[in-house]
Amino acid sequence: MNTEPLRFDTKIAVLLREDLEPWQRLNVTAFLVSGLGTASPEVIGEPYEDADAVPYLPMFRQPVLVFEGTKETLKAAHGRALSRALPRAVFTSDLFATGNDRDNRAAVRAVPTDGLDLVGLAVYGPKNAVDKVLKGARMHP
Repeated sequence: MNTEPLRFDTKIAVLLREDLEPWQRLNVTAFLVSGLGTASPEVIGEPYEDADAVPYLPMFRQPVLVFEGTKETLKAAHGRALSRALPRAVFTSDLFATGNDRDNRAAVRAVPTDGLDLVGLAVYGPKNAVDKVLKGARMHP
């Protein structure tokens, strides 16, 4: 059995706007990362099983790093993620007022890219590309 730690040349990162309430940070993070596994199935590991052979769902195969920044930092990161064509998910302030997936998608669709009031962004890709996208952001405390 190989006991060497796994190293990844990719990064999963979430960038949150610094002025969010704690419950909003958790909610936004959960929503954002939920899309990455469907768009990039390689980020999902193998299913889990405990010693009694009870199965559990698979999870990400690597850590999710959470960052925070200003509204301007988030807007710049979004632009860099788009220019690098990285897999990404967005959460806008409008989504706090909706209650279902259809209304969420309609709220995002109603606003031009440059006008999105972003409160969260998730990106996945090569480490160096994700690091460049997150320039100016800081690790979430």
